[in-house]
Amino acid sequence: MSFDPILLLGGSGAIGRQTVRALRATYPDVPLLIGGRELAKAQKAAAEIGCAQGVAIDAAAEDLGLGEQKVSAVVVLYKDHSLAALRFAQSRGVPHLSISSGVFEIAPEIARFMNAPDAAAIVLGYEWLVGATTVPALHLARSFSQVHDIRIGALVDEQDVGGPAVAADFEHLSHLMPRALTRRDGDYIWREGDEMKAVFSALDGSEIAATGFSSIDVVGLASATGARNVQFDLGMGISSSRRKGGAFSTEILIELAGLDPSGQTLHSRHAVVHPGGAAPLTGMGIALLLERLVGLDGKPPVAPGLYFPYQVLDASHYLTRLAEEGGQVINL
Repeated sequence: MSFDPILLLGGSGAIGRQTVRALRATYPDVPLLIGGRELAKAQKAAAEIGCAQGVAIDAAAEDLGLGEQKVSAVVVLYKDHSLAALRFAQSRGVPHLSISSGVFEIAPEIARFMNAPDAAAIVLGYEWLVGATTVPALHLARSFSQVHDIRIGALVDEQDVGGPAVAADFEHLSHLMPRALTRRDGDYIWREGDEMKAVFSALDGSEIAATGFSSIDVVGLASATGARNVQFDLGMGISSSRRKGGAFSTEILIELAGLDPSGQTLHSRHAVVHPGGAAPLTGMGIALLLERLVGLDGKPPVAPGLYFPYQVLDASHYLTRLAEEGGQVINL
């Protein structure tokens, strides 16, 4: 089966290259358009990737400067303040996935969807590492009859710096997001001041100083499970693998508390680990989303709608792919 190219805006960066790597691992012949403001840079990246074309993007143009070029999906790997790519995707009736907005600034995208709900699928890919928290957490929540509390601790190794686009996104979010969206006793609150400070244990038991982070994971997990307490904390330091003398990795600590099927108290603690760091895990999530959005796997593409990543991704398939990449979900 042949497909129109997938347009990757910002595809020449670190996350873009990891997305291509993950996508091509299963679909080596899928055509790609690597879009950027600088044509030469996009063309160079496309040549290195293979089976790809570099194109210059004009965000001021309704067609992004692509003319009649057909695409099967649009992926935005940087903060698109103008929503030019979303408008383009809706006008072409193709799925749209972006990964860089904060939970506090998604109203423009929701408004676009509400005014054209039947145009195509739109995925708000702002979950931490694009599904790496929510997919395992909701899979683990199946052991509970009721989930009362969810606490997430994401550890980024200080050597896992990513590319310039990642740095720009974090600077943007840090500047505009001084408080942390949290669910406490059934209410959504914004932690601030000393309440932003937190500590969680890494995979090896080391205590990690962390700060509350307004990840959209909070509202997704609260809505999906009914948990009355959901908290997300982000820490930067030395990952457990590097503390043991190896290379850095990325860690996500997931704690769930509630009741088991018999009504007894149940508490679990797991770690999601990827040996390559944050970028490969992010790229894997994007690739698996594209597989479903476009229908690369031969199944019907995702219907028009507004989605969290975990609503598109199949947990069993995700966890199998994670294991194939050397990642793990470890019971602590």
